[in-house]
Amino acid sequence: MARGLYLCSILLSVFPLFFAGPAHRHGSLGRRVFANGNWTLLQQGTTGVSGMQLAIVSETTAIIYDKVEHNPLTVNGHVAWSVEVDLSTLTVRALNPLSNSWCATGSFLGNGTLVNSGGNPVVITGANGLQAIRMFTPCDDKTCDVFEDPNHIHLTSNRWYPSSIRIEDGSIIIYGGSVGGGYINSNSINNPTYEFFPPKNINGYNGVQIPSQFLLNTLNGNHFPIMIYLPDGTIFVAANQDAMIFNWQTNTETALPGIPNGVRITSPFSAGATLLPLTPENNYTPEVMICGGSTVSDSVSPSTISSQVPASAQCSRLVLNESGIAAGWQVEHMPQARVMPELVLLPDGRVLIVNGAQTGVAGYGNVANRVGQSNADNPAFTPVVYDPSAPAGGRFSDVGIPATNIARLYHSTASLTPNGTIMLAGSNPNDDVTTTKYPTEYRMEFYSPPYMAKPRPTYTGLPATVNYGEVFTLTVDLPPTATNASVSLMDLGFATHAVHMDQRLLKLVCSLSDDGTTLTVTGPSTARLYPPGPAYLYIVTDEGVPSFGHKTIIGTGGSPPVDGDAAANMLKASVGSFVTPPPPPAEGEGSNVATAVIPAPSS
Repeated sequence: MARGLYLCSILLSVFPLFFAGPAHRHGSLGRRVFANGNWTLLQQGTTGVSGMQLAIVSETTAIIYDKVEHNPLTVNGHVAWSVEVDLSTLTVRALNPLSNSWCATGSFLGNGTLVNSGGNPVVITGANGLQAIRMFTPCDDKTCDVFEDPNHIHLTSNRWYPSSIRIEDGSIIIYGGSVGGGYINSNSINNPTYEFFPPKNINGYNGVQIPSQFLLNTLNGNHFPIMIYLPDGTIFVAANQDAMIFNWQTNTETALPGIPNGVRITSPFSAGATLLPLTPENNYTPEVMICGGSTVSDSVSPSTISSQVPASAQCSRLVLNESGIAAGWQVEHMPQARVMPELVLLPDGRVLIVNGAQTGVAGYGNVANRVGQSNADNPAFTPVVYDPSAPAGGRFSDVGIPATNIARLYHSTASLTPNGTIMLAGSNPNDDVTTTKYPTEYRMEFYSPPYMAKPRPTYTGLPATVNYGEVFTLTVDLPPTATNASVSLMDLGFATHAVHMDQRLLKLVCSLSDDGTTLTVTGPSTARLYPPGPAYLYIVTDEGVPSFGHKTIIGTGGSPPVDGDAAANMLKASVGSFVTPPPPPAEGEGSNVATAVIPAPSS
């Protein structure tokens, strides 16, 4: 069969995803082809600090943040709470942040720098992390460390359990959280605001935090809100039992249908969520999926909640166009209920659901009949893979997937890696390091889908940066049995507390030469489809086998825009702890604060 200029973006194009009516919204791409066989599980290596937060930062390294606790690993004469993991050797290098990163969030800037923001005031060593911004720029010689400058670079206000998202100019929005600690959010500790990093002068708020009505409406269970950047430049946000479309450019909130059947989906009732793959076949129409959570009340004393209360098995999908929103959430059920599940996108377009518990809620030390200190029990040991292109009723499968024997409960994480495995780390539903059930967990695990055992495609020629609409060519070597290939451009995101900030799969338009050795690829058309920043490019054969995911930067690789006046005004307004946001200035009224430039991370 001649390969001829095969248009990678037209796979199965006779089955377009969207029709005029809502009845055909799911599974209409037809069945994709996936590599068959059994999964394998490898338990190897230790992280040195427990994996509360996890992000892949290069083709060969990941970064992990823990909370400041009595880990045996040390750095500079004190306990360590962050490491860089070498994914090839499974060795770790202790890093030295200055502040407590307990329950912070993380997102990459457009230049590839990881921003870890928020945290906790508990100090064993280091500093109060509630207003901290920690920056990490990966380097080839692996000598780089976490950078903090608390006197000049910090948040507008205290944030514990916030979320974050990268937007189309390469900056990030840091959203919600609490100004102090607690099992659950409440009026007394709520921080119902968001802010930009670097700071912006926008919507009448010159660098300071901006109020959000949604964060008031969704009390109490709205820690770590779910946030997904959409192809029209707005943001899908979900918390507790509510969802909305947030226009950050106009500071407007548009309500969406609520989460079905009384299920709560944010911490401590944590569900997992992801944006399903954006493809030319589905016109890049966004569809979100949220799985797991709990129907426990968010207004009762935690002492009345049991670690044995069943979690939810519900998975809900919502297409974010006019007809999809009108049709509402489409509900199906996982084979096993889960709270705190991780939803990890795979290069072949499927979703792996892993980790979590079948009963209880997130956190520790709060509910009745705890297990050790854990608020949850009955770990979900067997992952399940979800095929969004399959017909309803046949999308979940755990056939051939081995069960782990490591409980991955509160403060556990998972991420796709560049080579296509899924890395699991962490679990520590305890106040500090402990060996009681369920203990502080340092062991790493790697799930290998069946495609890891197949002959895999390889390629060379990926540019260090790929600008929008840029056409580039890759030299490819496909396995003999493969006749075509597609391209999955992936943001592997930042994982913590079952939330995957910025995770994304964008299928690129490409064509394969007649001799099958050259793939011509077109970069994302706009920064809204893929906000500027790090990406991993996988070639996927028509047999469902991906290549190694080599890293590039989408966009120019430059730092996001810096507004010195907004930065100066933020520093002036945010002295001390939480500051109530001022009302917007009258139209035409500006700031009189002298300009001061916030240091930009290196590109």
